[in-house]
Amino acid sequence: MGGVYMRELMDAAVLRKPMDIRVEKVAVPKPQPDEALIRVHCIGVCGSDIQYYEHGKIGRYVVKEPIILGHELAGEVVEVGERVQNVKIGDRVAVEPGVTCGRCDYCKSGRYNLCPDVVFMATPPVDGAWAEYVAVRSDFLFKIPDEMSYEAGALIEPLSVGIHAMNRGKVTPADRMLVTGLGPIGLLAIQAAKIHGISEIYASDVIPLRRELALELGATAVIDPINENMDDKINQLTGGKGITVAVETSGNEQAIANVFKLVNRGGRIVIVGLPASEGVKIDITHLADAEYDVYGVFRYANTYPTAIQAISNLNLDVEKIITHKFSLADIHEAIELARTQKDTSIKVMIYPGE
Repeated sequence: MGGVYMRELMDAAVLRKPMDIRVEKVAVPKPQPDEALIRVHCIGVCGSDIQYYEHGKIGRYVVKEPIILGHELAGEVVEVGERVQNVKIGDRVAVEPGVTCGRCDYCKSGRYNLCPDVVFMATPPVDGAWAEYVAVRSDFLFKIPDEMSYEAGALIEPLSVGIHAMNRGKVTPADRMLVTGLGPIGLLAIQAAKIHGISEIYASDVIPLRRELALELGATAVIDPINENMDDKINQLTGGKGITVAVETSGNEQAIANVFKLVNRGGRIVIVGLPASEGVKIDITHLADAEYDVYGVFRYANTYPTAIQAISNLNLDVEKIITHKFSLADIHEAIELARTQKDTSIKVMIYPGE
């Protein structure tokens, strides 16, 4: 057991109401016996953070009280509870932000991302980690190698969504994949596809910067869905063989509907992006006739060890998606940039200690 960390107050970015976020002094969390206290080195701005900032809610999750956002992080262990054995003071760790019960049928079967009692950072009413320190149950901390940057450690969280999408879609190296939507999740899904040995990866987005990054991260070719006919282009790029699996990350209603027209019969469709409205018009007759397998994705499960090994050993360059860096003091500027400048920003990283 380590000594008690003596600092009592820390800076944290508190969302008071939609569009009202400010850095305030709050108490440093005190770790429970099975928790460790983490000094946050860096933490990403996620699309969900932006939605809570803009609208104060995502579906059934509503911000009713002031909340600290942020859940993509890595940092250093500075205190451990008396029952903690898997990490020690000084360890560099990536943090898996959804702490599950470990006892329900979903947890016991390995699908703990579906646990009904999950406590997920930055999902109301649970505070996140846009702060100098955060306390986390130690079994959701994963040591990262000394040669891995904290930035790469923080990006394990969004990379995990891509890895889980590959697992859900039962992909193999023989697949020809289409990724629609090239925000951070779509771009990292390309990296996840490479982890799974896929060599034919086609990607589409309306923003030129994102298409350029997709090529740098391993896409075989990119498509502009506004100025190019997707069906014709895919036919041309694949020599008429078509797409066997699609991963839809944009959440755009038209893109979701279209992806069902772009995949070969008998293919697989993995839905990652969530639309703003509850209903998307899909041709169910075509879905049944084509005998598609359709998979939903809710976060991830059992992905962090794979991600750490892949970043360490496969020369993945996940940090390419980081376009801007801000101190925690400049959180308002950071989230406004992420919200309004999608043509020039991909992943915005926050540094609480700087």
